[in-house]
Parts: sequence; structure tokens; C-alpha cells
Amino acid sequence: MIISASRRTDIPAFYAEWFVNRIREGFCLWVNPFNPKQASVINLEPEQVDLIVFWTRYPRPIMPYLKELDGLGYRYYFHYTLTGYPRILEPNLPDLDICISTLKELADRIGRERIIWRYDPILISQVTDFAYHERRFAELAQEIGGCCHHVVVSFFDSYRAAAARLRKLGPEYQPLPEEQTSDQIGDFMRHLAQTAASFGLRVYTCAESADFSVYGVRPGKCIDDEYISEVFGIEVTHQKDPNQRKACRCVVSKDIGRYNT
Repeated sequence: MIISASRRTDIPAFYAEWFVNRIREGFCLWVNPFNPKQASVINLEPEQVDLIVFWTRYPRPIMPYLKELDGLGYRYYFHYTLTGYPRILEPNLPDLDICISTLKELADRIGRERIIWRYDPILISQVTDFAYHERRFAELAQEIGGCCHHVVVSFFDSYRAAAARLRKLGPEYQPLPEEQTSDQIGDFMRHLAQTAASFGLRVYTCAESADFSVYGVRPGKCIDDEYISEVFGIEVTHQKDPNQRKACRCVVSKDIGRYNT
């Protein structure tokens, strides 16, 4: 069983102590995000868990517990989101230099092969246009390219809650309409791939219906059976997760987070 911790909430940043207590107890309660009355117990004993996938923007709170996880025999890797957006878009994050130094420290502890850099979501707006992202991506790749296995990108999806937050920021932060951006996306993706390659990274997409392989960016799987086999030397399920978006290629996992937490 693969544990996802978590797509729904940043467990390493906000619930590290809760997570480690659940590990010590050997179980946690899973609640169906679409039917809160439906719940079940998830066995977190080491022999039941093939691997843990952490998703975070700031893993510092969980880092003191990694040695304990190692001692208990858990395998894990991190999806680390680092975009460097203007503060108005990411008001609750530590300063960028702190996030970068934390990533570097994490890489020193667990190795670059167990860290996947997420440069997503890519919001194309008047303020954060293609040129902005090309510059920012290059700056970050230069800083952290040697600390990650590969990089994952995806474009902003206008979910209701996210769109509402952007509307409050003003028109300059609204996603530009597709007719204004579609003819530039190919060159943009090629630029990302070339930039990443210059720092020893490959670029993959996350849950994108479009295929950018011709530009050097291949479809990716964030919970990836092939990557897990390569890095950890174990075989896990190859079944595509039916509970994710249609374009998502991830294999089956059990997510233990909750939305709106």
C-alpha cells in the first residue's frame, strides 16, 4: 500500500506531529472526502506500507522526525512545491530563501533522488506571464537543480475556490484566456525543458490532457511505479488510480489528508 500524505492538505508543514503520532500508533482514520459519514481505519504498520509520498510547500516541521521514520523502516519521498511567486499569491509561505535552504537541507539528509521539485501551478496572467515564468524557473533551477531528481509542471486549473481568491487580487492576476496563450505554450515548454536539462533535470507534466513530448516535456506520474522501482528497488501496484482526474496517471494510493484543513 502506498500512503499519500497528502494531496488534500500539507501534512509535513501543518500536521507533522499528528502524522508521527499516527505512525507510532500504527493506524489512522480515513474519511471519505465526498461522504464524511464513511470512514475506515488505515493500517500504518511498516510491513503494511510500501512507501509514503509526502506533498509539501515547507517540510521543515516534519524533518526532525525523518530519522525516526528511517529507523522504523519506512520508505518515502517528497513532492516539494517551490514556485517563488509574488508574496500576494503565496502570502502564508516563509521567504523564498528559507524555502530554498530548507530544500537543500532536506536533500543533504535524504538525497536528491527522493525529492521531486514541483513548479506548479503555472499561472499565466498579466503579472506572471510566460517571460516571468521563464526567468523564475531558470533562477530556481540554478539554485536547486542539484537537489532534485526531476521537476513536475502543470498549468493553473480554475477551480472555484482558487478562482475566487484570484478575483480578489485584481484583474492583473486573472488567468489570461486560452486564445491569448495557446500559440506560445509550445515554445514555453521547450524553454523549460532546455533550461532544466542545463541543470541536469528532466521535466514532466502533472495531469495535463495535452502531450508536450515533442517539446521535451513528457507526461508524468506523481505517484510513479517506475520511479519507485528505480529509486527504491521495489515493485508496487501498476494500476492507475481511478479516483483521480482523468488526465492523472498516478498509480493507486491511499490519501490520508482532509480538504479544508
